[in-house]
Amino acid sequence: MALKTQPIGIFDSGVGGLTVLKEIAALLPYEDIMYLGDTARVPYGTRSPKTIIRYSERNAEFLLRQGVKLLVIACNTSSAVSLKVLKAHNKVPIIGVIEPSARKAVELTRTGRIGVIGTESTIKSGAYQEAIRVFSKGQVKVFAQACPLFVPLAEEGWTEDPVTKLIAQRYLQPLKEKGIDVLVLGCTHYPLLSKVIAEVMGPEVKLVSSAEETALEVKKALEEHDLINPQGKGQKKFFVTDSPERFRSLAEIFLGYPIDDEVFEVDL
Repeated sequence: MALKTQPIGIFDSGVGGLTVLKEIAALLPYEDIMYLGDTARVPYGTRSPKTIIRYSERNAEFLLRQGVKLLVIACNTSSAVSLKVLKAHNKVPIIGVIEPSARKAVELTRTGRIGVIGTESTIKSGAYQEAIRVFSKGQVKVFAQACPLFVPLAEEGWTEDPVTKLIAQRYLQPLKEKGIDVLVLGCTHYPLLSKVIAEVMGPEVKLVSSAEETALEVKKALEEHDLINPQGKGQKKFFVTDSPERFRSLAEIFLGYPIDDEVFEVDL
């Protein structure tokens, strides 16, 4: 029972991973969760692979020292670059945000035409495109579009602002013209904009949220390793590497409720 009652660990370069935390908490309400936002070094997308791996290793080491039973890399850039390295050097189950979404997109498509949106670094990495091709055995076409302004719009809380819809229309029009029937929201900020994105794409296009699919993957992994906590309190503990007050204010936007507990600043 001792291992079952240990928390789930989640890390991200900033606040976007809170959408993953929100979905995990909704799906697994008895699980305690520790969240680490590496806010001192955000964004990871501009860093070299070597540096991203080093940051990710430090994040993982910190959470593992807290005794987490499973680790979630709630950062697309880190998932693309460091997932294999972290899995090779740690015994706990480790889950990224890319493979669950890619698998779901392949399951949902009927036309074999899938779109992916994300930050410039995520799209340039080709991680989603490659994962979708692997899961589909090369049977689908993937069309990718970087949407860099979506992150600041989400952090401003402009989730349904007319400006946001205009920007979404401009970003997403090329994907509409490709005739996709599934769109992967390849950034953990993007679920906040899902209503606007859905309006622009239309009802014939299914949206795949990396947050939702990652939560389902976490549940599956816990069940497979017999690690489900049947009687926890669902407690949350938050750590950041810089600016805990800014994190707290942004967290309310991403979670939909305020963080009442202390946000701890740590030095990694």
